[in-house]
Amino acid sequence: MKTPKRFAVFLFLCFVSTAILWQPFSLTLDEALHDPESVYLLLVLPTSVALIISKWRSHDLMTHGGLWLGSALIALGAGLAIAAWLGGHGTFEGAWRSLGMLALVLLWIGNFAAIFRSVITRQFIFPLGFLFWMVPIPPAPLAALIQFLQWTSAVSAGLFFSILGTPVVRSGIVLNIPNLTIEVAQECSSLRSSLILILTTMVIGHLFLRSLWRQTLLVLLAVPVAVAKNAARIVTIGLLGTRVDPEYLTGRLHREGGVIFFTLALAAIAILLWLLRRGENPLSSPVRRLSPAG
Repeated sequence: MKTPKRFAVFLFLCFVSTAILWQPFSLTLDEALHDPESVYLLLVLPTSVALIISKWRSHDLMTHGGLWLGSALIALGAGLAIAAWLGGHGTFEGAWRSLGMLALVLLWIGNFAAIFRSVITRQFIFPLGFLFWMVPIPPAPLAALIQFLQWTSAVSAGLFFSILGTPVVRSGIVLNIPNLTIEVAQECSSLRSSLILILTTMVIGHLFLRSLWRQTLLVLLAVPVAVAKNAARIVTIGLLGTRVDPEYLTGRLHREGGVIFFTLALAAIAILLWLLRRGENPLSSPVRRLSPAG
């Protein structure tokens, strides 16, 4: 089967899979459009598609190999879809919606592996795996993640206040400095920008680093960078509000200043990327040659 026909069959199978699991897909899309904390979901599919297109070179691709990978993923996706439907009684609420989206992503990847075979699938392992970010974080892990960001942001902010010579007393996620009490609430956990920073770092590492361990290290380092970013925002607003003008506590910097600190975090990631690239062999290839065996 020629490549254009393979694409046509693949798109048709993805259309059928999405139609079958339209409810969890549409609910996820609606959440991404209306919930600021979930806006990162809108970035996943376009990024994955763009990475596949940029890497696609027909003359380099070997459309053969076993069907076992695609068949296994499709079977797993179908099983999870049935479990999500039955467990959620067709409503796909909460964790059942996440399970439904996981099933849909597995079906998409399974369709890709079945049509283009296992050899090509291995070459596109990152953009295909990136699709799993389309699965909404279930309620319980999401709550734990928010609490983690609240606590680490409070601890880091307390450390920054101490380094800058500001007396601070911390009790959990509450910080007391002269003339101000700061509570790192859920809205201040910086969940959205932290997830976007991690996703951005994953893509940057994939594009500019060759070795897997350096890519992994860069993503792991993005976590403390995200925490430090949020802590720096808390400290900056707190100091400006107590030492310069109380309006800073409720003004534009508080409401819209996230982009400034996100840019600083990206700059920190760029520095880490530069340091990691210095140790790489410039002659090594980021893509291993694959044998035709499936």
